[in-house]
Amino acid sequence: MIGLAALAIGYVLSQFYRSFLAVLTPALTTELGATKAELSMASGAWFVVFALMQFVVGVSLDRYGPRRTAAFLLTVSGGGGALMFAFAPTPETIILAMALNGAGCSAVLMASVFIFAKSFSAGRLTILISWLIAFGTLGNVVGSAPMAAAAEAFGWRSVMGGLAFFTILTGIAIQFLVRDPEPAGESEREKGLGFNGYRELLSLRVLWPILPLTALNYAPAAGIRGLWAGPYLADVYGADALMIGQATLFMALAMSAGSFVYGPLDVFFRTRKWVAVGGNLIGLLAILFLAVVPVSSIVTTTVVLVVIGLCGASYGLLMAHGRAFVPAHLTGRGVTLLNFFSVGGAGVMQFLTGGVVSASTVPGDPVAAYQTLFIFYAFLIALSLAIYLICKDAPPEMERAHGS
Repeated sequence: MIGLAALAIGYVLSQFYRSFLAVLTPALTTELGATKAELSMASGAWFVVFALMQFVVGVSLDRYGPRRTAAFLLTVSGGGGALMFAFAPTPETIILAMALNGAGCSAVLMASVFIFAKSFSAGRLTILISWLIAFGTLGNVVGSAPMAAAAEAFGWRSVMGGLAFFTILTGIAIQFLVRDPEPAGESEREKGLGFNGYRELLSLRVLWPILPLTALNYAPAAGIRGLWAGPYLADVYGADALMIGQATLFMALAMSAGSFVYGPLDVFFRTRKWVAVGGNLIGLLAILFLAVVPVSSIVTTTVVLVVIGLCGASYGLLMAHGRAFVPAHLTGRGVTLLNFFSVGGAGVMQFLTGGVVSASTVPGDPVAAYQTLFIFYAFLIALSLAIYLICKDAPPEMERAHGS
């Protein structure tokens, strides 16, 4: 239990690092001359490297176990990336630091999910993952108003240096406190060795319609909260760093609450598919509202951002939905493949949205670029939902009936 607590703290750090750039936008622009495109690239680099690392993490989880995998990456790469950020002299160094940190954070959640999948019944998987996500989303909270206040009081370099030290300590704690689950048997482990397991997973057609929504459901909440909320509120409403921090704090709290809300709903309604459809449809309507009414009041806009954060928290539900069709001997690869699509989708969207905003920026009209951004998000969520409608449901009782 103490080991899971250490992993949970590591996941709080992971959530923080993927989202704190929004509140540092004014400081990084002023001190380093970072442009919106460069900050978009830095945020996207974190997500893309994190996502690509899932293939290495999946193999390592099945071969070496969650303890060594998560501890090594978080200590060396996670702490090292944060330290590089603290001393960064240029925007290019910020991009490199974020990429290194993304690699370091890539295993903490999957190590926990691996332990859950090996140690608990399949029917409890959604609620365990969702509540871990909800706890971890506190990192989003810390990365909003508290980060803005700390950076204002102590300077962003000092704060990042302290976070680097704490990240290294957390990685060391994981090494000494986490216990790996008992192996299911050498023959079963041998089946999962190497990267060929991913080929087997991708041949499962039952997963195909689940993957697009898995890739995109989190992208609007992550992208707006972690990157675009700051520029949007500053450009359109003239918000300062503290006001941006307050708005993103509410959105972060909503993302955490959303994970708690999604957690038990598949058991309550006896369906994962239609809970995911309903929640993401509400989120789509909220994004469409911003696309149609990009300028209202900052209170109304904050409420809409809260709805987007609340409904974009279906990660745990979709992970459990996909995990239901993954063979037991490919558990590590299965959960990391799903996570690759989730985080990779968010990362690719960071790059794409940077291009969308840059291409649609009109001099003297700060609204046009963000309206195009919200239309872009809405179109992709609508498309992924349409594909998801053809997927096979996997309610918890069906898993128990099949002995999953």
